[in-house]
Amino acid sequence: MRLYKSFLAMIVFLGFISCEEVVDIDLEESEPKLVVEASIVWIKGTDGNRQEIRLSTTSPFYEEELRPVATASIVVTSENGSTYEFTHEQNGIYINEEFQPVLDLEYELELIYNDQVYTATESFKSVSGIDYVEQLDGGGFAGDEIEIKAFYTDPADQENYYLFKFTDEDVFLELYEDEFTNGNQIFGYFSNEDIEAGDVISIQMEGISREYYDYMFVLRSQVGTNQGGPFETMPAVVRGNIVNETNRDNFPFGYFRLSEADSITYSVE
Repeated sequence: MRLYKSFLAMIVFLGFISCEEVVDIDLEESEPKLVVEASIVWIKGTDGNRQEIRLSTTSPFYEEELRPVATASIVVTSENGSTYEFTHEQNGIYINEEFQPVLDLEYELELIYNDQVYTATESFKSVSGIDYVEQLDGGGFAGDEIEIKAFYTDPADQENYYLFKFTDEDVFLELYEDEFTNGNQIFGYFSNEDIEAGDVISIQMEGISREYYDYMFVLRSQVGTNQGGPFETMPAVVRGNIVNETNRDNFPFGYFRLSEADSITYSVE
């Protein structure tokens, strides 16, 4: 019996050692891809002159942060001939402070990085704006959460797509289209178990294109379902509207889009 207890103790001891052992796995690294965050957003009530575009490259598997790109050339040109050069400021952020936003006008992005030319074209999408915000109790599956509704009136004479951003420490994205609500007053909805009285929630409503709606819908779905950890089969690559004209196979990640937006802050009661 004494020998059995000694053997059992040794197994437990080795178990603790094995739990603390760090296992390094060599993973094959692919060539870094360009990541383009090119969202031109014009907030209602502002001149929209200051705009920024953020560039980075993908990083190895075990690095969480993207790598900023500081050596690119970025120009945005409108269909009426206006040209806007974005210059690098810091950490991969490129700025233009003389941008002239014009709704429904088409704009083209031209980006040159590592001797490769990237382009994209998109029109400037309008948004109707937020009518008012309403707070209700009884939200969530258990009926014990605060829910926030941001009401807006959808235009009846056009097809519309919307992106809502609710910011309460974290950012929550919601997508809407007007197939079944065309011409009606409807709302963007937000509910979270952590919402409490006194919280200040930032609500931003943006008009977006059908193509960007589809892109974000697929992207959000893939991020939401990838819960299996590093050894789970990765989701399919989601391509944006930016094309590498020099080498089509070396496509970038990201999207170029232009949106009018309405923004409001709401204090939870």
